Amino acid sequence: MSDTPEKPLRGDPTWVAPALTRDEKTRHVGKTPVFFGPPLAIHTDGLKNAMEISGRLNRTAERYMELIGRHGVELTEPERRCIAHICHIGFMSPLEIRELPFEVSLTRFECEGLDKAALTKKLEAASFADLVAVVESLGF
Repeated sequence: MSDTPEKPLRGDPTWVAPALTRDEKTRHVGKTPVFFGPPLAIHTDGLKNAMEISGRLNRTAERYMELIGRHGVELTEPERRCIAHICHIGFMSPLEIRELPFEVSLTRFECEGLDKAALTKKLEAASFADLVAVVESLGF
């Protein structure tokens, strides 16, 4: 008789999935309730079942992650702090993201090494996808 307890098998209610690294993680087992606000409702309009909706959302998320990974703007730490200060208003709508260069020119935020005029020019030259990637990289 062994002194080590027997490991539960998958299907046993006490079984716990092993932790996965980000690279290994491909799915979350089980259903996750999601609120369908207007953007998701429009995006999934006409889809008839959970598999179609899930497929559409996962394809869109995969493409979005690829876009975010390929876009952005090289920022210094003072520039990142300035944009984070602006983003701390909360939810950043697409319009507010488009207006980031204007917001930088208006903000009273100051820190050592920040050149607001140069940051404004950088952001004005960026595409909308670049601006979204910047906001996402800051966690907003």
